[in-house]
Amino acid sequence: MDAADLTLDGLLDGRVRLRQPRGGLRAGLDAVLLAAAIPARPGDIVLEGGCGSGAVALCLMARVPDITVYAIERDPDLAGLARDNAALNGVAERLTVLTGDIADRALTRALPPVHHAMANPPYWPAGTIPPGALRAGATHQAMGPDLAAWTQALARPLRRDGSLTLVLPAEQALAGAEALRGARCGSLALLPLWPRDGQAARRALVQGRRLGRGPDRILPGIALHEGDGWSPAAERLLRDALPVTWS
Repeated sequence: MDAADLTLDGLLDGRVRLRQPRGGLRAGLDAVLLAAAIPARPGDIVLEGGCGSGAVALCLMARVPDITVYAIERDPDLAGLARDNAALNGVAERLTVLTGDIADRALTRALPPVHHAMANPPYWPAGTIPPGALRAGATHQAMGPDLAAWTQALARPLRRDGSLTLVLPAEQALAGAEALRGARCGSLALLPLWPRDGQAARRALVQGRRLGRGPDRILPGIALHEGDGWSPAAERLLRDALPVTWS
């Protein structure tokens, strides 16, 4: 991508530097929240489907430095940008970006067993497709594999009891849970993300465990805004790089 078409932005209070397209597909709140939701530990291997410019992987690596991430991105320009961003943040040796489609079995079969998988997948099965090929591909299933295909692909290299986490619009949370169960991920947990206390959730984090047999849970959730700014709970995730609590 031409440098004039990119901006340089900071995430996690500047811990992550991110070059991303000036228009169209841009990383933001969803990326940081998804990264915060991954229960990775030092030494773990993580898979991301549809990494875009690399925001989720880089935010996760800023919080848990000693992990290895494999990311799949079908757009060659974005895949190249993610590699550049990995170098920019000094983690190129631990972030491998593969160019290809998440539904390509050859890609996921070639991966080592992973401890965690994550994605902000295309979620709308129909409706008006947004302008711009990049943004359309990131939001509408008509542009590629559906939720079931995404979860099955992400679950394929996942170790037993490894986590698979999605960030989705609240309206698609149950569809995401159904897709996770179809990929043989159980012990489901749903965490609503409310704009403010008393308002309906607009986003949700949905997590399952490979071959998990525990009870499904709906967690208390997080109100993101308070007064004129972020809530204290959101500040801990977005600025302090603390993890989501799933218990």
